[in-house]
Amino acid sequence: MYSVLYSTFRLLFFTYQFIIPNMRHVSVYMVCVCDLQEPSSKRVKPLSRVTSLASLISPVKAAPLKRIGQTLQRSISFRSDCRPWGRQIAPAITKRRDSKLWSETFDLGLGHMLSSTEIKRQEAIFELSQGEQDLIEDLKLAKKAYRDPMLKLSIMTEHELNQIFFTLDSLIPLHEDLLSRLREARKPDGSTDHVGHILVDWLPCLETYNSYCSNQVAAKALLDHKKQDHRVHDFLQRCLESPFSRKLDLWSFLDIPRSRLVKYPLLLREMLKHTSNDHPDRQHLDEAMNMIQSIVADINTQTGESECRYYKERLLYLESGQRDLLIDSSRILSCHGELKNNRGAKLHVFLFQDVLVVTRAITQNEQLCYQLHRQPIPVRDLEWEDLQDAEVRLGGSIRGAFSHSERIKNFFRVVFRSGGQLQTHCFQASDAFNKQQWLNCIRQAKEAVWSAECGAAQTAYPTYLRCVPLTAAGPLGEAPLHMMTHT
Repeated sequence: MYSVLYSTFRLLFFTYQFIIPNMRHVSVYMVCVCDLQEPSSKRVKPLSRVTSLASLISPVKAAPLKRIGQTLQRSISFRSDCRPWGRQIAPAITKRRDSKLWSETFDLGLGHMLSSTEIKRQEAIFELSQGEQDLIEDLKLAKKAYRDPMLKLSIMTEHELNQIFFTLDSLIPLHEDLLSRLREARKPDGSTDHVGHILVDWLPCLETYNSYCSNQVAAKALLDHKKQDHRVHDFLQRCLESPFSRKLDLWSFLDIPRSRLVKYPLLLREMLKHTSNDHPDRQHLDEAMNMIQSIVADINTQTGESECRYYKERLLYLESGQRDLLIDSSRILSCHGELKNNRGAKLHVFLFQDVLVVTRAITQNEQLCYQLHRQPIPVRDLEWEDLQDAEVRLGGSIRGAFSHSERIKNFFRVVFRSGGQLQTHCFQASDAFNKQQWLNCIRQAKEAVWSAECGAAQTAYPTYLRCVPLTAAGPLGEAPLHMMTHT
Protein backbone atom coordinates (compact mmCIF):
# COMPACT_ATOMS: atom_id res chain seq x y z
CA MET A 1 0.00 0.00 0.00
CA TYR A 2 2.69 2.48 1.05
CA SER A 3 4.89 1.49 -1.88
CA VAL A 4 2.06 2.18 -4.33
CA LEU A 5 1.38 5.60 -2.80
CA TYR A 6 5.09 6.40 -2.76
CA SER A 7 5.45 5.40 -6.43
CA THR A 8 2.39 7.44 -7.30
CA PHE A 9 3.68 10.51 -5.49
CA ARG A 10 7.08 10.21 -7.21
CA LEU A 11 5.36 9.90 -10.57
CA LEU A 12 3.16 12.92 -9.89
CA PHE A 13 6.12 14.95 -8.69
CA PHE A 14 8.17 13.85 -11.70
CA THR A 15 5.38 14.81 -14.07
CA TYR A 16 4.85 18.16 -12.34
CA GLN A 17 8.60 18.91 -12.34
CA PHE A 18 9.11 18.28 -16.03
CA ILE A 19 5.78 19.25 -17.56
CA ILE A 20 4.69 22.31 -15.64
CA PRO A 21 7.62 24.56 -16.63
CA ASN A 22 6.25 24.49 -20.16
CA MET A 23 2.71 25.11 -18.92
CA ARG A 24 3.09 27.94 -16.46
CA HIS A 25 -0.23 29.47 -17.41
CA VAL A 26 -1.95 26.25 -16.39
CA SER A 27 -0.43 26.14 -12.92
CA VAL A 28 -1.20 29.80 -12.28
CA TYR A 29 -4.74 29.31 -13.47
CA MET A 30 -5.32 26.32 -11.23
CA VAL A 31 -4.06 28.25 -8.23
CA CYS A 32 -6.55 31.01 -9.00
CA VAL A 33 -9.41 28.55 -9.09
CA CYS A 34 -8.36 26.44 -6.13
CA ASP A 35 -7.91 29.48 -3.89
CA LEU A 36 -11.59 30.37 -4.14
CA GLN A 37 -13.47 30.05 -0.90
CA GLU A 38 -17.12 29.36 -0.45
CA PRO A 39 -19.25 31.44 1.91
CA SER A 40 -18.75 30.45 5.54
CA SER A 41 -22.26 28.98 5.75
CA LYS A 42 -21.32 26.21 3.33
CA ARG A 43 -19.51 23.04 4.14
CA VAL A 44 -16.29 22.69 2.21
CA LYS A 45 -14.78 19.30 1.64
CA PRO A 46 -10.98 19.57 1.52
CA LEU A 47 -9.29 18.24 -1.57
CA SER A 48 -6.73 15.53 -1.20
CA ARG A 49 -3.07 16.12 -1.94
CA VAL A 50 -3.17 13.78 -4.91
CA THR A 51 -6.17 15.57 -6.40
CA SER A 52 -4.47 18.96 -6.00
CA LEU A 53 -1.34 17.76 -7.73
CA ALA A 54 -3.24 16.01 -10.46
CA SER A 55 -5.25 19.13 -11.17
CA LEU A 56 -2.05 20.89 -12.15
CA ILE A 57 -1.66 18.60 -15.13
CA SER A 58 -3.72 19.53 -18.13
CA PRO A 59 -5.57 16.49 -19.48
CA VAL A 60 -4.26 15.19 -22.77
CA LYS A 61 -7.71 14.73 -24.26
CA ALA A 62 -10.89 16.46 -23.13
CA ALA A 63 -13.56 14.11 -21.89
CA PRO A 64 -16.94 14.36 -23.63
CA LEU A 65 -19.71 16.28 -21.85
CA LYS A 66 -22.66 14.28 -20.58
CA ARG A 67 -24.86 17.39 -20.64
CA ILE A 68 -24.30 21.11 -20.27
CA GLY A 69 -24.18 22.32 -16.71
CA GLN A 70 -23.22 18.90 -15.34
CA THR A 71 -20.04 18.67 -13.30
CA LEU A 72 -17.52 16.53 -15.08
CA GLN A 73 -15.48 13.86 -13.42
CA ARG A 74 -11.86 14.39 -14.29
CA SER A 75 -10.01 11.13 -13.85
CA ILE A 76 -6.31 11.00 -14.52
CA SER A 77 -4.67 7.63 -14.58
CA PHE A 78 -1.03 6.81 -14.87
CA ARG A 79 0.07 3.52 -16.35
CA SER A 80 3.48 1.92 -16.15
CA ASP A 81 4.78 -1.05 -18.06
CA CYS A 82 4.17 -3.23 -15.02
CA ARG A 83 0.68 -2.46 -13.79
CA PRO A 84 -1.93 0.29 -13.90
CA TRP A 85 -2.55 2.63 -11.02
CA GLY A 86 -5.87 1.42 -9.69
CA ARG A 87 -6.98 4.46 -7.70
CA GLN A 88 -9.37 6.94 -9.35
CA ILE A 89 -9.65 10.60 -8.48
CA ALA A 90 -12.97 11.32 -6.83
CA PRO A 91 -15.26 13.67 -8.78
CA ALA A 92 -15.55 17.24 -7.56
CA ILE A 93 -18.36 17.80 -5.10
CA THR A 94 -20.84 20.37 -6.36
CA LYS A 95 -21.55 23.05 -3.80
CA ARG A 96 -25.29 23.54 -3.53
CA ARG A 97 -26.81 26.47 -1.75
CA ASP A 98 -28.97 25.39 1.16
CA SER A 99 -32.46 26.87 1.26
CA LYS A 100 -33.24 28.43 4.62
CA LEU A 101 -36.57 29.23 6.24
CA TRP A 102 -37.18 31.87 8.87
CA SER A 103 -38.89 29.35 11.14
CA GLU A 104 -35.85 27.05 10.93
CA THR A 105 -33.26 29.78 11.39
CA PHE A 106 -34.66 31.39 14.52
CA ASP A 107 -35.54 28.65 16.98
CA LEU A 108 -36.79 30.85 19.80
CA GLY A 109 -40.29 29.55 20.30
CA LEU A 110 -41.70 32.77 18.86
CA GLY A 111 -43.82 30.76 16.45
CA HIS A 112 -46.12 29.77 19.29
CA MET A 113 -47.04 33.44 19.76
CA LEU A 114 -47.62 34.27 16.07
CA SER A 115 -50.52 33.44 13.78
CA SER A 116 -49.94 31.32 10.69
CA THR A 117 -50.41 34.44 8.54
CA GLU A 118 -47.76 36.37 10.44
CA ILE A 119 -45.35 33.44 10.21
CA LYS A 120 -45.80 33.43 6.42
CA ARG A 121 -45.19 37.17 6.38
CA GLN A 122 -41.95 36.69 8.32
CA GLU A 123 -40.93 33.94 5.90
CA ALA A 124 -41.43 36.31 2.94
CA ILE A 125 -39.38 39.05 4.60
CA PHE A 126 -36.64 36.58 5.46
CA GLU A 127 -36.63 35.27 1.88
CA LEU A 128 -36.02 38.82 0.66
CA SER A 129 -33.07 39.20 3.02
CA GLN A 130 -31.63 35.77 2.25
CA GLY A 131 -31.95 36.39 -1.47
CA GLU A 132 -29.94 39.60 -1.14
CA GLN A 133 -27.18 37.72 0.65
CA ASP A 134 -27.10 35.02 -2.04
CA LEU A 135 -27.02 37.66 -4.78
CA ILE A 136 -24.09 39.49 -3.19
CA GLU A 137 -22.14 36.24 -2.88
CA ASP A 138 -22.78 35.38 -6.53
CA LEU A 139 -21.77 38.83 -7.79
CA LYS A 140 -18.54 38.70 -5.80
CA LEU A 141 -17.90 35.17 -7.06
CA ALA A 142 -18.35 36.29 -10.68
CA LYS A 143 -15.69 38.93 -10.15
CA LYS A 144 -13.25 36.79 -8.16
CA ALA A 145 -13.60 33.50 -10.06
CA TYR A 146 -14.05 34.76 -13.61
CA ARG A 147 -13.23 38.39 -14.31
CA ASP A 148 -10.08 38.81 -12.20
CA PRO A 149 -8.36 35.54 -13.28
CA MET A 150 -9.15 36.12 -16.97
CA LEU A 151 -7.68 39.60 -16.73
CA LYS A 152 -4.62 38.43 -14.79
CA LEU A 153 -3.92 35.59 -17.21
CA SER A 154 -4.67 37.74 -20.29
CA ILE A 155 -7.32 35.28 -21.43
CA MET A 156 -9.38 38.31 -22.47
CA THR A 157 -8.44 41.95 -22.76
CA GLU A 158 -9.59 44.47 -20.17
CA HIS A 159 -11.77 46.12 -22.81
CA GLU A 160 -13.52 42.83 -23.63
CA LEU A 161 -14.07 42.03 -19.96
CA ASN A 162 -15.51 45.50 -19.38
CA GLN A 163 -17.95 44.91 -22.22
CA ILE A 164 -19.05 41.54 -20.83
CA PHE A 165 -19.17 42.33 -17.10
CA PHE A 166 -20.10 45.99 -17.67
CA THR A 167 -21.32 47.60 -14.40
CA LEU A 168 -21.59 44.36 -12.44
CA ASP A 169 -19.24 45.62 -9.71
CA SER A 170 -21.42 48.66 -9.04
CA LEU A 171 -24.39 46.46 -8.16
CA ILE A 172 -22.65 44.87 -5.16
CA PRO A 173 -22.69 47.88 -2.78
CA LEU A 174 -26.26 48.61 -3.82
CA HIS A 175 -27.50 45.24 -2.55
CA GLU A 176 -25.17 45.29 0.44
CA ASP A 177 -26.96 48.47 1.48
CA LEU A 178 -30.40 46.82 1.34
CA LEU A 179 -29.16 43.75 3.21
CA SER A 180 -27.69 45.95 5.93
CA ARG A 181 -30.98 47.83 6.34
CA LEU A 182 -33.00 44.64 6.52
CA ARG A 183 -30.72 43.18 9.18
CA GLU A 184 -30.89 46.37 11.23
CA ALA A 185 -34.69 46.22 11.13
CA ARG A 186 -34.68 42.63 12.43
CA LYS A 187 -35.38 42.37 16.14
CA PRO A 188 -33.31 40.17 18.49
CA ASP A 189 -35.96 37.44 18.34
CA GLY A 190 -35.57 37.28 14.54
CA SER A 191 -38.87 38.91 13.59
CA THR A 192 -39.26 42.10 11.54
CA ASP A 193 -42.13 44.52 12.06
CA HIS A 194 -41.71 46.89 9.11
CA VAL A 195 -39.88 46.65 5.78
CA GLY A 196 -42.10 48.79 3.55
CA HIS A 197 -40.40 52.09 4.40
CA ILE A 198 -36.99 50.50 3.74
CA LEU A 199 -38.05 49.36 0.27
CA VAL A 200 -39.71 52.67 -0.62
CA ASP A 201 -36.45 54.44 0.19
CA TRP A 202 -34.19 51.87 -1.51
CA LEU A 203 -36.03 50.84 -4.68
CA PRO A 204 -35.14 53.97 -6.72
CA CYS A 205 -31.53 52.68 -6.64
CA LEU A 206 -32.61 49.97 -9.08
CA GLU A 207 -32.67 52.55 -11.87
CA THR A 208 -28.97 51.74 -12.24
CA TYR A 209 -30.09 48.38 -13.66
CA ASN A 210 -31.16 50.16 -16.84
CA SER A 211 -27.67 50.33 -18.30
CA TYR A 212 -26.66 46.85 -17.12
CA CYS A 213 -29.71 45.09 -18.56
CA SER A 214 -29.56 47.10 -21.79
CA ASN A 215 -25.99 45.91 -22.32
CA GLN A 216 -26.79 42.21 -21.89
CA VAL A 217 -27.52 41.49 -25.56
CA ALA A 218 -24.14 42.84 -26.65
CA ALA A 219 -22.41 41.18 -23.69
CA LYS A 220 -23.92 37.77 -24.51
CA ALA A 221 -22.96 38.07 -28.17
CA LEU A 222 -19.35 38.95 -27.31
CA LEU A 223 -19.11 36.15 -24.75
CA ASP A 224 -20.43 33.59 -27.24
CA HIS A 225 -17.90 34.82 -29.80
CA LYS A 226 -14.99 34.64 -27.34
CA LYS A 227 -15.91 31.06 -26.42
CA GLN A 228 -14.53 30.07 -29.82
CA ASP A 229 -11.08 30.93 -28.44
CA HIS A 230 -9.73 27.67 -27.00
CA ARG A 231 -8.19 29.42 -23.98
CA VAL A 232 -11.49 31.07 -23.07
CA HIS A 233 -13.40 27.84 -23.65
CA ASP A 234 -10.94 25.83 -21.56
CA PHE A 235 -11.04 28.33 -18.70
CA LEU A 236 -14.84 28.46 -18.60
CA GLN A 237 -15.11 24.69 -18.86
CA ARG A 238 -12.75 24.17 -15.93
CA CYS A 239 -14.77 26.66 -13.89
CA LEU A 240 -17.95 24.79 -14.78
CA GLU A 241 -16.36 21.57 -13.53
CA SER A 242 -15.29 23.19 -10.27
CA PRO A 243 -17.48 22.94 -7.16
CA PHE A 244 -17.83 26.70 -6.67
CA SER A 245 -19.83 27.13 -9.90
CA ARG A 246 -22.76 24.98 -8.68
CA LYS A 247 -23.01 23.74 -12.29
CA LEU A 248 -23.74 27.27 -13.48
CA ASP A 249 -21.89 28.72 -16.47
CA LEU A 250 -20.57 32.27 -16.59
CA TRP A 251 -23.63 33.67 -18.32
CA SER A 252 -25.85 32.32 -15.57
CA PHE A 253 -23.90 34.45 -13.09
CA LEU A 254 -24.04 37.49 -15.36
CA ASP A 255 -27.80 37.07 -15.73
CA ILE A 256 -28.46 36.74 -11.99
CA PRO A 257 -29.06 40.50 -11.48
CA ARG A 258 -31.81 40.52 -14.12
CA SER A 259 -33.38 37.41 -12.60
CA ARG A 260 -33.30 39.06 -9.19
CA LEU A 261 -34.88 42.23 -10.54
CA VAL A 262 -37.97 40.47 -11.88
CA LYS A 263 -38.35 38.57 -8.60
CA TYR A 264 -38.90 41.67 -6.46
CA PRO A 265 -42.56 42.06 -7.51
CA LEU A 266 -43.18 38.41 -6.61
CA LEU A 267 -41.62 38.84 -3.17
CA LEU A 268 -43.61 42.00 -2.49
CA ARG A 269 -46.80 40.33 -3.64
CA GLU A 270 -46.16 37.53 -1.17
CA MET A 271 -45.62 40.03 1.64
CA LEU A 272 -48.82 41.88 0.76
CA LYS A 273 -50.71 38.61 0.65
CA HIS A 274 -49.92 38.05 4.33
CA THR A 275 -50.15 41.67 5.49
CA SER A 276 -53.59 42.80 6.64
CA ASN A 277 -55.08 46.08 5.43
CA ASP A 278 -54.86 47.61 8.89
CA HIS A 279 -51.20 46.61 9.39
CA PRO A 280 -48.89 49.63 9.86
CA ASP A 281 -46.63 48.30 7.09
CA ARG A 282 -49.43 47.91 4.52
CA GLN A 283 -49.36 51.42 3.03
CA HIS A 284 -45.61 51.40 2.47
CA LEU A 285 -45.73 47.91 0.93
CA ASP A 286 -48.44 49.04 -1.50
CA GLU A 287 -46.30 52.02 -2.46
CA ALA A 288 -43.25 49.79 -2.89
CA MET A 289 -45.21 47.42 -5.13
CA ASN A 290 -46.26 50.27 -7.43
CA MET A 291 -42.68 51.51 -7.54
CA ILE A 292 -41.09 48.17 -8.43
CA GLN A 293 -43.67 47.41 -11.10
CA SER A 294 -42.98 50.77 -12.72
CA ILE A 295 -39.21 50.30 -12.48
CA VAL A 296 -39.30 46.80 -13.96
CA ALA A 297 -41.60 47.90 -16.80
CA ASP A 298 -39.31 50.83 -17.63
CA ILE A 299 -36.17 48.67 -17.59
CA ASN A 300 -37.92 46.04 -19.69
CA THR A 301 -38.87 48.67 -22.28
CA GLN A 302 -35.38 50.13 -22.48
CA THR A 303 -33.80 46.68 -22.65
CA GLY A 304 -36.12 45.75 -25.51
CA GLU A 305 -35.26 48.92 -27.40
CA SER A 306 -31.55 48.26 -26.86
CA GLU A 307 -31.92 44.72 -28.21
CA CYS A 308 -33.82 46.05 -31.22
CA ARG A 309 -31.08 48.59 -32.01
CA TYR A 310 -28.38 45.95 -31.59
CA TYR A 311 -29.83 43.65 -34.25
CA LYS A 312 -30.82 46.46 -36.62
CA GLU A 313 -27.19 47.58 -36.66
CA ARG A 314 -26.14 44.07 -37.71
CA LEU A 315 -28.43 43.72 -40.70
CA LEU A 316 -26.61 43.55 -44.05
CA TYR A 317 -28.43 44.66 -47.21
CA LEU A 318 -27.44 43.08 -50.51
CA GLU A 319 -29.17 45.87 -52.44
CA SER A 320 -30.54 49.28 -51.62
CA GLY A 321 -34.08 48.16 -52.46
CA GLN A 322 -34.08 45.94 -49.38
CA ARG A 323 -33.85 48.90 -47.04
CA ASP A 324 -37.18 49.66 -45.46
CA LEU A 325 -38.27 52.60 -43.33
CA LEU A 326 -40.31 50.17 -41.24
CA ILE A 327 -37.05 48.58 -40.07
CA ASP A 328 -35.46 51.92 -39.26
CA SER A 329 -38.50 53.11 -37.30
CA SER A 330 -38.97 49.88 -35.32
CA ARG A 331 -38.26 50.17 -31.60
CA ILE A 332 -39.52 46.73 -30.61
CA LEU A 333 -38.15 43.33 -31.59
CA SER A 334 -41.11 41.05 -30.92
CA CYS A 335 -39.18 37.82 -31.42
CA HIS A 336 -36.36 36.35 -33.46
CA GLY A 337 -34.62 33.04 -33.92
CA GLU A 338 -33.50 30.30 -36.23
CA LEU A 339 -35.99 28.63 -38.56
CA LYS A 340 -35.50 26.29 -41.52
CA ASN A 341 -37.11 26.57 -44.92
CA ASN A 342 -38.60 23.64 -46.81
CA ARG A 343 -35.16 22.85 -48.26
CA GLY A 344 -33.58 22.54 -44.84
CA ALA A 345 -31.58 25.77 -45.09
CA LYS A 346 -31.16 27.65 -41.82
CA LEU A 347 -32.56 31.16 -41.72
CA HIS A 348 -32.61 33.74 -38.94
CA VAL A 349 -35.95 35.49 -38.86
CA PHE A 350 -36.66 38.79 -37.09
CA LEU A 351 -40.16 39.99 -36.29
CA PHE A 352 -39.97 43.71 -35.56
CA GLN A 353 -43.06 45.62 -34.50
CA ASP A 354 -43.98 46.57 -38.09
CA VAL A 355 -41.96 44.29 -40.37
CA LEU A 356 -40.81 40.67 -40.75
CA VAL A 357 -37.20 40.28 -41.93
CA VAL A 358 -35.77 36.99 -43.21
CA THR A 359 -31.97 36.74 -43.07
CA ARG A 360 -29.04 34.37 -43.25
CA ALA A 361 -26.52 34.48 -40.40
CA ILE A 362 -22.97 35.15 -41.60
CA THR A 363 -19.68 36.17 -40.00
CA GLN A 364 -18.12 39.44 -41.11
CA ASN A 365 -14.99 40.90 -39.53
CA GLU A 366 -15.24 38.27 -36.78
CA GLN A 367 -18.72 39.49 -35.93
CA LEU A 368 -22.03 37.70 -36.40
CA CYS A 369 -24.21 39.60 -38.89
CA TYR A 370 -27.48 38.93 -40.68
CA GLN A 371 -27.73 39.21 -44.46
CA LEU A 372 -31.21 39.93 -45.76
CA HIS A 373 -32.85 37.15 -47.76
CA ARG A 374 -35.50 38.62 -50.11
CA GLN A 375 -37.57 41.68 -49.34
CA PRO A 376 -38.79 42.65 -45.84
CA ILE A 377 -42.50 41.92 -45.30
CA PRO A 378 -44.71 44.60 -43.70
CA VAL A 379 -46.69 43.13 -40.81
CA ARG A 380 -49.88 44.91 -41.94
CA ASP A 381 -49.79 43.02 -45.29
CA LEU A 382 -48.55 39.72 -43.92
CA GLU A 383 -50.67 36.57 -43.97
CA TRP A 384 -49.91 33.33 -42.21
CA GLU A 385 -51.01 29.73 -42.23
CA ASP A 386 -50.49 27.00 -39.65
CA LEU A 387 -49.57 23.93 -41.69
CA GLN A 388 -50.55 20.51 -40.47
CA ASP A 389 -47.90 17.84 -40.13
CA ALA A 390 -47.16 16.02 -43.40
CA GLU A 391 -48.65 18.91 -45.39
CA VAL A 392 -45.33 20.31 -46.62
CA ARG A 393 -43.41 18.86 -49.53
CA LEU A 394 -39.68 19.07 -48.96
CA GLY A 395 -37.08 19.44 -51.63
CA GLY A 396 -33.39 20.13 -52.11
CA SER A 397 -30.35 18.31 -50.87
CA ILE A 398 -31.86 17.65 -47.48
CA ARG A 399 -34.08 14.93 -48.93
CA GLY A 400 -33.14 11.62 -47.39
CA ALA A 401 -31.09 13.20 -44.62
CA PHE A 402 -33.82 12.56 -42.07
CA SER A 403 -36.75 10.25 -41.75
CA HIS A 404 -39.94 11.36 -43.50
CA SER A 405 -41.76 12.09 -40.25
CA GLU A 406 -38.91 14.25 -38.93
CA ARG A 407 -38.81 16.44 -42.01
CA ILE A 408 -42.45 17.46 -42.23
CA LYS A 409 -43.34 18.54 -38.70
CA ASN A 410 -43.79 21.98 -37.18
CA PHE A 411 -44.16 24.03 -40.36
CA PHE A 412 -46.03 27.28 -40.90
CA ARG A 413 -46.32 29.49 -43.97
CA VAL A 414 -45.90 33.23 -44.37
CA VAL A 415 -47.30 34.98 -47.46
CA PHE A 416 -46.91 38.52 -48.79
CA ARG A 417 -48.71 39.86 -51.86
CA SER A 418 -47.57 43.13 -53.40
CA GLY A 419 -47.92 44.60 -56.88
CA GLY A 420 -49.07 41.35 -58.40
CA GLN A 421 -46.08 39.48 -56.96
CA LEU A 422 -46.30 36.74 -54.37
CA GLN A 423 -43.61 36.08 -51.74
CA THR A 424 -44.04 32.83 -49.82
CA HIS A 425 -41.94 31.30 -47.05
CA CYS A 426 -42.44 27.90 -45.44
CA PHE A 427 -40.72 27.88 -42.06
CA GLN A 428 -39.98 24.88 -39.86
CA ALA A 429 -39.62 25.46 -36.12
CA SER A 430 -37.51 23.27 -33.87
CA ASP A 431 -40.56 21.84 -32.10
CA ALA A 432 -44.30 22.33 -31.68
CA PHE A 433 -43.88 24.76 -28.79
CA ASN A 434 -41.47 26.97 -30.75
CA LYS A 435 -43.84 26.96 -33.70
CA GLN A 436 -46.75 28.06 -31.53
CA GLN A 437 -44.62 30.82 -30.05
CA TRP A 438 -43.92 32.16 -33.51
CA LEU A 439 -47.57 32.03 -34.50
CA ASN A 440 -48.60 33.80 -31.31
CA CYS A 441 -45.92 36.40 -31.89
CA ILE A 442 -47.09 37.11 -35.41
CA ARG A 443 -50.74 37.20 -34.38
CA GLN A 444 -50.10 39.74 -31.64
CA ALA A 445 -47.95 41.93 -33.90
CA LYS A 446 -50.70 41.95 -36.50
CA GLU A 447 -53.31 42.92 -33.93
CA ALA A 448 -51.05 45.67 -32.56
CA VAL A 449 -50.61 47.19 -36.03
CA TRP A 450 -54.34 46.95 -36.69
CA SER A 451 -55.18 48.56 -33.35
CA ALA A 452 -52.77 51.44 -34.00
CA GLU A 453 -54.18 52.08 -37.47
CA CYS A 454 -57.75 51.77 -36.23
CA GLY A 455 -57.10 54.19 -33.39
CA ALA A 456 -55.55 56.72 -35.75
CA ALA A 457 -58.49 56.39 -38.14
CA GLN A 458 -61.04 56.84 -35.39
CA THR A 459 -59.23 59.97 -34.23
CA ALA A 460 -59.36 61.42 -37.74
CA TYR A 461 -62.94 60.27 -38.50
CA PRO A 462 -64.68 59.68 -35.15
CA THR A 463 -68.23 59.75 -36.55
CA TYR A 464 -67.96 57.92 -39.85
CA LEU A 465 -65.65 55.00 -39.12
CA ARG A 466 -66.24 51.96 -36.95
CA CYS A 467 -63.41 49.43 -36.66
CA VAL A 468 -64.22 45.73 -36.88
CA PRO A 469 -61.72 43.17 -35.52
CA LEU A 470 -59.86 41.26 -38.21
CA THR A 471 -60.11 37.49 -38.03
CA ALA A 472 -58.83 36.22 -41.36
CA ALA A 473 -57.05 37.41 -44.47
CA GLY A 474 -58.78 35.11 -46.90
CA PRO A 475 -58.15 31.67 -48.37
CA LEU A 476 -54.92 30.39 -49.75
CA GLY A 477 -55.85 27.34 -51.75
CA GLU A 478 -58.21 25.47 -49.43
CA ALA A 479 -56.54 26.37 -46.14
CA PRO A 480 -57.59 29.44 -44.12
CA LEU A 481 -55.09 32.22 -43.63
CA HIS A 482 -55.06 34.08 -40.32
CA MET A 483 -53.86 37.55 -39.55
CA MET A 484 -50.62 37.39 -37.60
CA THR A 485 -49.25 38.76 -34.39
CA HIS A 486 -46.38 38.48 -31.89
CA THR A 487 -45.64 37.23 -28.37
